[in-house]
Amino acid sequence: MGKYYSIAIDGPAGAGKSTIAKRLAGELGFQYVDTGAIYRTVGYFYDLVGIGPKDADGIHRLINEFVIEVVYDQADGSQHMLLNELDVTEDIRTPEISQIASQIAANPEVRELLLDMQRDVAKKYNVVMDGRDIGTVVLPKADVKIFLTASAEVRARRRYEELQRKGAKDSYEKVLKDLEQRDYQDSHRAVAPLKRAKDAVLVDSSQLDIDGVVAAIRRIAAEKLGV
Repeated sequence: MGKYYSIAIDGPAGAGKSTIAKRLAGELGFQYVDTGAIYRTVGYFYDLVGIGPKDADGIHRLINEFVIEVVYDQADGSQHMLLNELDVTEDIRTPEISQIASQIAANPEVRELLLDMQRDVAKKYNVVMDGRDIGTVVLPKADVKIFLTASAEVRARRRYEELQRKGAKDSYEKVLKDLEQRDYQDSHRAVAPLKRAKDAVLVDSSQLDIDGVVAAIRRIAAEKLGV
């Protein structure tokens, strides 16, 4: 069995990590792993049962009451999240669940549960994995590490337009405020805070479109991996 390559893409909310990572994985023939969706699914479960993200006792009590599966559509390779065998892929993509996921991600018991799940995928496939602590905690020995960012205003505009397409009524001002709150939570949490790995290459997407960002990361991957 040959070596499997891993590309870690970290960065703040709304930087375009999922879109870029998914596109990059498709072009390279790698498996795409959206770790944020995994945490969103956990947050969605606890929200359904009425347990808050800071209720450590409640989280512990039900930690074995859910089964999360990551499955891939054979037609387009898209990642789907199953919670107790139900597809919740669309249900988890709301600002409310995003905030809950950020807080849930700070729970050490939840992180430990999901850490092995994420690492196991990287042992079996060539992967592009995105999140907030991939290069620092989940895959500290990743072959390529990228820290993808953009200004808060640009990220909020992108998220606002995404929500508008889905029919949401949130104002741009609210989206920006929520995003700034998420940034603070992610970077100040005690467990695995959002930060750039020392050996991660910084890519600022503020002035780049998707093609430009993917091309930039492909150049970095080509230099390091020859792919």
